[in-house]
Amino acid sequence: MTNEFPTQQSLNEALDHQRSGRLDQAEDAYLGILTLQPNHAAALGNLANVLTYSGRIEEAVDLCRRALAVEPQNAEIHSSLCYQLLFHPNYDRAAIFQEQREWNRRHAPQSPSIPTRHSNSRPRIGYVSPDFYGHAECFFVIPLLKSHDRRQFEVHCYSSVQQPDKATDLIRASADAWHDVRHLTNDQLAAEIRRDRIDILVDLTMHMASNRLPMFAQKPAPVQATWLAYPGGTGLAAIDFRLTDPWIDPLGESDAFYAERSIRLPDTWCCYHPVGDVPPAAPANSGPVTFGCLNNPCKLNRPTLNLWAGVLSSARNSRLLLLSKSERQHRQITDLFAEREIDPSRIDFTTHVRRGEYLRLYDRIDICLDPLIYNGITTTCDALWMGVPVITRVGPTAASRAGLSILSNLNLPQLIAANDAEFIAIATELAADSSRRSLLRSTLRARMLRSPIMDAPRFARNIESAYRSML
Repeated sequence: MTNEFPTQQSLNEALDHQRSGRLDQAEDAYLGILTLQPNHAAALGNLANVLTYSGRIEEAVDLCRRALAVEPQNAEIHSSLCYQLLFHPNYDRAAIFQEQREWNRRHAPQSPSIPTRHSNSRPRIGYVSPDFYGHAECFFVIPLLKSHDRRQFEVHCYSSVQQPDKATDLIRASADAWHDVRHLTNDQLAAEIRRDRIDILVDLTMHMASNRLPMFAQKPAPVQATWLAYPGGTGLAAIDFRLTDPWIDPLGESDAFYAERSIRLPDTWCCYHPVGDVPPAAPANSGPVTFGCLNNPCKLNRPTLNLWAGVLSSARNSRLLLLSKSERQHRQITDLFAEREIDPSRIDFTTHVRRGEYLRLYDRIDICLDPLIYNGITTTCDALWMGVPVITRVGPTAASRAGLSILSNLNLPQLIAANDAEFIAIATELAADSSRRSLLRSTLRARMLRSPIMDAPRFARNIESAYRSML
């Protein structure tokens, strides 16, 4: 294609499909562009994102690398690659860290100008995010910001939200200063943060979409930290600290795989609030047991599905409910289960729905299965809040230990598996014990409320103690 306009028009159409969740149509549209322009970096990178959210992570990583070969200095595409590796079954901690360090080498200034420590009467904490809205992040940001000791700390939020909503209003009301920075370049935002004399600047996005890592790389605050986007790190030399906990990062086992210094909060690395109240359903004591996972479909990788196939083979007549937008992904999943001699009719799919409807989906699930490689976080908390037990399989990376952290803070070691055989055994035994499932459904919410996972004042004091140790 020699005319640039049709390519841009085609790209806009593909983006519209992608943003509207029509993943199969978006895939076809990007492939159409690439048939005519095989080295179109934006189409390669966007198609990689589409395939990521269709569970085809190996293909996505290959496409991202192709895009970077065309535009090696594209920090956004490189961040997408760093994020995608968290879901890839064949990348360990060392390989993930190596790619993050490569991002730092390519896109960060080697000797940024570091501001001197400020003399503010209260330390100023700046939180930077494009996700201060009804995003999964809000269920963890709101309890912290509402519980901050504002006599001791001055809280600033730097928001790149494109479409503010009610959650945005809640977050804005919990800050001393709100900065709408969506129209600022990274250079302009760095300059504003320097003028605001922020003591500790906290990144909440890491390598996820719309991140501000190129701005953090300029070191606009004397102390910089990262937290919340996912259990892991950024690889940036300009970010000094990362917040974690002893479950996600056991002392001495993982520090070599982060550019940042790890600060382990005493209990949990995050504190959850459901933002709204939907009561759990009454226990269902009849009918086949339904396993479920309402995590992002990008987590439905082959090792995870093979493990769950083992569960369905062992727990006969059980069913499985999964979330997926892509008909092609549905076929791939049912084909995999058919290879394991599991009738595809035992697998049901749902798509994204509004928050209230989504929480009601847990009424259809008896037991949730945590994905391998990258565990659930918000979805795990949501399931437990709705009275549905979650079984997790502990892995070697930070992202594969989030379930361990959450369930350990709820004192539920009986739902934590160390290996595949143990995971299948726990699932099978719980599926056969309706009395135990009923007890869990009627008591999990109260257990959540008593735990560190929902003790916002305690969590805020722990975060504030961590901040003091950084200064």
